[in-house]
Amino acid sequence: MSQDSSEANERYAGLVDRFCAMLEAERNASPHTVRSYRTDLASYGSWADRAGVDPLDATHREVRGYLSELDCAAYSRRTINRHLSALRSFFRWAVARGHAESDPVSVLQGPKAAKRLPRVISAAEMVKLLGAYEGSEEPEDMRNKAILEFLYACGARVSETSDLLVCDVDFELKQAKVFGKGGKERIIPLHDLAVDSMRSYAWVARPALLGGKECPHFFVSTRGNKMTTDALRKMFKKSLLLAGLDVSLTPHDMRHTFATDLLEGGADLRSVQEMLGHARLSTTQIYTHVSPARLKSEHRRAHPRG
Repeated sequence: MSQDSSEANERYAGLVDRFCAMLEAERNASPHTVRSYRTDLASYGSWADRAGVDPLDATHREVRGYLSELDCAAYSRRTINRHLSALRSFFRWAVARGHAESDPVSVLQGPKAAKRLPRVISAAEMVKLLGAYEGSEEPEDMRNKAILEFLYACGARVSETSDLLVCDVDFELKQAKVFGKGGKERIIPLHDLAVDSMRSYAWVARPALLGGKECPHFFVSTRGNKMTTDALRKMFKKSLLLAGLDVSLTPHDMRHTFATDLLEGGADLRSVQEMLGHARLSTTQIYTHVSPARLKSEHRRAHPRG
């Protein structure tokens, strides 16, 4: 490796650190988002090093070569587009701050992602999953049941569930306050079954799990610490096995099911958008494809000849 190449790579790595710090401080990005950006930008830096390309002075053809390498490595279209999005945000910032002379990414388009409908858990499967810990008085089981009820009751993301604070759960008003992407706050109603399960956990199981420790987060581990996103996903997988369900299901599928069930129950799209914390209505509209029965019902109700 030449000295010039080494210096270019070191400068790029330093700018990636500054860019990620900006995401956290100025855009209030979550640790998960910052970590994803850092990983994707490091991937591009490694490629530039191997290819002998200055990562800050690459041409659009060279960056297209990087994307082609990802494609040859059998990365999904969605993953390739995520890498491209990370580069697009980084170079836009770098050019605006005078750290790069040109943006080789602005003219590039990623591969068209195949349209996928959200995966939804059936009513029968949901009954099995929510009943996986029914009747157990073990603190860990009571916690797991409360988490499952919470996920289905309000469609929260895993990160939002992990970050949920004790002070953000209001049993009297039957609602929870969560902080979504960009730190945006939203308040979501909780139904009675979820409130009962979460209250039992909070009053009985949580103190047992804390073991005298203090923790501001609502859901805690067996060691009395905040439940991390990884721990939540492992818990969910364990619950699927216990319920005899497909272990490829994810906590995010609970979110999809929450939205779909609300729409099929008659909720309007704007309300579901608000509860999910989507910035754009178009993101929420994908759930209408899962519920043709609701579309027919709305058509019959609203059309003059319905």
